[in-house]
Amino acid sequence: MKKTEAEGSPSQLIDARIEELNDWRGETLAGVRALIKQADPEVVEEWKWRGVPVWSHAGIICTGETYRNYVKLTFAKGASLEDPSGLFNASLEGNTRRAIDIREGEEINEEAFTALIRAAVALNASRARGR
Repeated sequence: MKKTEAEGSPSQLIDARIEELNDWRGETLAGVRALIKQADPEVVEEWKWRGVPVWSHAGIICTGETYRNYVKLTFAKGASLEDPSGLFNASLEGNTRRAIDIREGEEINEEAFTALIRAAVALNASRARGR
């Protein structure tokens, strides 16, 4: 990834990260990315902090970090979101962020995840209007 980091659009860099991983983490990242785009067709893909995929709409929705044993989706304003399905399972002690750690073999509740993405977009939009 080092050579391509300075080249390409954020979407191309995310494509390259998924391809580079070439395992369950890449498949998981690709799957949640597709759900994010389905939930919000106007989502903006970004590449920040030296290699972290970021999805935004009127502010950051979530990031998609990959680690050896899990894919972490960190919602920037997750503590302000309703999570009736209990998707958030990490970073629960903070006042702002919440995260979903997905480990190999785990599947995400697509309907609940889509609702969470839409809620994050709505929250960002409401805060943007309030400025």
